[in-house]
Amino acid sequence: KSYRSKSNVFTLCRIRNIGIMAHIDAGKTTTTERMLYYSGYIRTLGDVDDGDTVTDFMVQERERGITIQSAAVTFDWKDYRINLIDTPGHVDFTVEVERCLRVLDGAVAVFDASAGVEAQTLTVWRQADKHQIPRICFLNKMDKNRASFTYAVESIKQKLKTKPLLLQLPIGEAKTFRGLVDIVTKEQIIWKPTSDLDDGKNFEQKVLLEADDPNLFQEVQDARNTLIEQIADLDDEFAELVLGDYSENFDLIPADKLRSAIRRVTLAQKAVPVVCGSALKNKGVQPLLDAITMYLPAPNERSYEFLQWYKDDLCALAFKVLHDKCRGPLVFVRVYSGSLKPQSAVYNINKSCTERMSRLLLPFADQQIEIPSLMPGNIAVTVGLKQSATGDTIVSSKASAVAAARRAGRDAGGEKRSTSDVDSLLLAGVEIPDPVFFCTIEPPSVAKQQDLDNALSCLQREDPSLKVKLDPDTGQTILCGMGELHIDIIHDRIKREYGIETYLGPLQIAYRETILNAAQTTDTLDKTVGDKRHFVTAELEVRPRLGERATTKPVVEYAASVIEVLPKELQGAIENGITNSCIQGPLLGFPVQDIDVTVQSLTVHPDTSHTMISACVSRCMQKALKKAGIQILEPLMNLEITVSEDHLSAALADLAQRRGSVQEIQTRQDNKVVVAVVPLAETMGYSTVLRSLTSGSATFTLELASYQALNSQEQSALLQRRMGLV
Repeated sequence: KSYRSKSNVFTLCRIRNIGIMAHIDAGKTTTTERMLYYSGYIRTLGDVDDGDTVTDFMVQERERGITIQSAAVTFDWKDYRINLIDTPGHVDFTVEVERCLRVLDGAVAVFDASAGVEAQTLTVWRQADKHQIPRICFLNKMDKNRASFTYAVESIKQKLKTKPLLLQLPIGEAKTFRGLVDIVTKEQIIWKPTSDLDDGKNFEQKVLLEADDPNLFQEVQDARNTLIEQIADLDDEFAELVLGDYSENFDLIPADKLRSAIRRVTLAQKAVPVVCGSALKNKGVQPLLDAITMYLPAPNERSYEFLQWYKDDLCALAFKVLHDKCRGPLVFVRVYSGSLKPQSAVYNINKSCTERMSRLLLPFADQQIEIPSLMPGNIAVTVGLKQSATGDTIVSSKASAVAAARRAGRDAGGEKRSTSDVDSLLLAGVEIPDPVFFCTIEPPSVAKQQDLDNALSCLQREDPSLKVKLDPDTGQTILCGMGELHIDIIHDRIKREYGIETYLGPLQIAYRETILNAAQTTDTLDKTVGDKRHFVTAELEVRPRLGERATTKPVVEYAASVIEVLPKELQGAIENGITNSCIQGPLLGFPVQDIDVTVQSLTVHPDTSHTMISACVSRCMQKALKKAGIQILEPLMNLEITVSEDHLSAALADLAQRRGSVQEIQTRQDNKVVVAVVPLAETMGYSTVLRSLTSGSATFTLELASYQALNSQEQSALLQRRMGLV
């Protein structure tokens, strides 16, 4: 079907913005592919294993068979316009799910019927709860060995703490799965594949009679009664109807009344409808599409309080940026009110700048179709916005933002607000989780450093969960990401898209050095350069500083005898010498911290230059530090792990191996929160280990706490490693 032939204007109540979310490999991309095929937008069925699906269009996605970036597609189904976003399942790409749920009105949670609720299902479910998104559950893979409809429904009830409403029952399970029964209408839908290449477009739909299969008929009857009772409990309007007109016989309740009640309950998020099927075997996708149009909300059924202030002015949220080689940055926007037109200027409230949009496109994964305008409630791609990034609010002009702010001010209590108070108008942005995986990245040569910086800044704009920072101590560029896979993909993209062969390495840990004892030394420098004689004798005392928080700058004091005779201009030279010698310690060349220095005496020949004084003091300092005995300090991290009770012991055992010390264990809902301190050197690759220990259910945060002395055994091991002896 061509998009151009279709009218682009759908009334608000016929638009559905939905996301597909699930655990890794539950079948999100395959389900999306089938939806596109049955709605007539693609002519052949793609397969994730062959790497030819529409929504996985990146090279890395096709190679690995996983979704990395969320992809948006738009299609029509029975007079409804569906804007669908396929999201990734891996925990490394959580931010992709987060920012898509931020702009969606409803979601389809896909489950593997043989596995039920898995670790990542829980994570995405919580994210949807946070954004208060109505959901439908689709039990996929009903044809798989060990697929169990009842087990999957039970796990939804237990683990997700929600009420499942069964709208379908499968006919047969695992290898015998051949169709399903719609409980609402009591119709059976059976797919009879004529060959292996059958695409599932043709199916037989007829009313289930008792003569066909008495057991199944009874099951459906019971299931329908249970469904009616469940909904009557949750919805008063439906309860009155049931008790009033149909109390004698539930069978007489019309399907449309039941459907509208299911819709009300779903939108109120009191329960979730459950449907089933097998996307790979082309069964059950058409009823799923019907369920999406019937039970998920239209944009005007979600209440957004900021809309009343904008009236009919434009208000949109930029939620994703992609870089296109030819067209520059493509910004995905969701329009909440007003309309967007190409070649128009828009105002970005977050960045306080006006930008011109050149074109508007309807997303169709990696191909886009140009459109003349965009109505409220829709999602589209804009070309030409240079500054906008994830989470920015876009309005038609600064004046409209100010006018809306005034209206908001009046509503807030009549008092006049200043026009600068535009904050209340910002749509809530997207919460970015803290990075948990760190490594260094280096270009092949210094000449490529600028190109690498450009590539990283483009990637950071696309992916807000990637952070790049420069370590001031080691001078390395550090990549902070959400996991090993995340960093691996970034590395691969820099190579493919920007042509830079980079090297990833482990973090160099910024150790520090300090002294154990006080020491006093003297040093004399006597040099003749040209016809000038430079002569300095210095006596210094160094002491460890106790108590206060760590500083790398030494505190310099002068003995009373020195202060009297010391000219002011020489003080700078002395302090320069002392500070320079503390930048690189005598043992491993790390900065020296927490020391006090006293200049006991200083004899200077009149011709001596300041540089020579600095050199002498510096050399004397190095001597004193060596004499005082050097202790190495390592950075300690505060670590907070959220883990379920089943996996607590495994996480604690692993912490003990990493020289971690547990401070306390708290309880938060069903989870335990472990607060611990662990050395940075031991956290390399921790995210991967923790995920494999806890089946992917644990999360953690890290932040620098302080520096702590290494014990003598660790220190000698570190020295040997540094000198290349190990």
